[in-house]
Amino acid sequence: MKNNKLYILMTLLVFVLLLAACGNDDENNNEQTEQNEKTADQAEEKTERTLTDAMGNEVTIPAEPKSVIASYLEDYLVALGITPVAQWSVSNGIQDYLQGSLEGVPTIPYDLPLESVASFKPDLIIMDSAGMVEGNKYDQYNKIAPTYVIGSEQNNDWRDELLEIGKVFGEEEKAEQVLADYEEKAAAAKEEIQAAIGDESAAALWLVSNTFYIVSENLSSGDVMYGDLGLTAPNVVQEISANTEANWSEISLEKLAELDADHIFLVNSDKGTGAEMLQDDIWQNIPAVKNGNIYEYESTSSWLYTGPIASTQMIDNILNDLVK
Repeated sequence: MKNNKLYILMTLLVFVLLLAACGNDDENNNEQTEQNEKTADQAEEKTERTLTDAMGNEVTIPAEPKSVIASYLEDYLVALGITPVAQWSVSNGIQDYLQGSLEGVPTIPYDLPLESVASFKPDLIIMDSAGMVEGNKYDQYNKIAPTYVIGSEQNNDWRDELLEIGKVFGEEEKAEQVLADYEEKAAAAKEEIQAAIGDESAAALWLVSNTFYIVSENLSSGDVMYGDLGLTAPNVVQEISANTEANWSEISLEKLAELDADHIFLVNSDKGTGAEMLQDDIWQNIPAVKNGNIYEYESTSSWLYTGPIASTQMIDNILNDLVK
């Protein structure tokens, strides 16, 4: 009887061990399957792709672009974690607000001379708009590297550009997340600002060489102020915006005298030069100036630029200035 009990116990033990082994085999098989699927997905991501750009060109995108030139689109690249091989510059100036990510990246002239572009040996060139490749420029750039044109307009919506650039790099999900995070931030900021100042009006002015320029209602920082944050645009801003396609338009002294803004964001490129315009009676009589509601920024700030990073920084600036 004792031997029978021992036999039964040993049989049960063997059975339990067999079940455990089978379970481990299943688990290992599942892990291997997941790893194989992950490897397959990664291999698929690295596949060369052909996309049609804004001009109708069929462009073969390298599997993993390593040397990208996307002049004046660096904001989008940085937002997606991509470092270009060269960065935009004009008159020895660069996009200072991006230098936390682009420090040390060599510069290239804004008009992208063919020799300069070729010297960087890019494997992908991205152009902001069709205007940058007018004439036979597209063919010339395309001989250097596959060239993709993002938009057909002079001023393309930065959200559309972000998603398009995400598509080019196979980073659609990341681009959508960047945009979603921005929209959430903008919506929350809008509520705070409206609670703080209600329907008080605001304008953004740029002072350079003793000349004032005013931002358009629907472009650049104006899009952030009025479109995303719901700030009230003064009549002068609305009037000038209706007759221009420029991000920033020169404002005459006559129109400056009519500017009844309650708040002014001033990008001061003349800082430290004793700008005469800031001493003029016309400037001194603007409501925002009389009430001390002037918020000054240097030209190195993000206020003159466009993109998810620039727009995010502007929201932070406006919150800091208006919400006490």
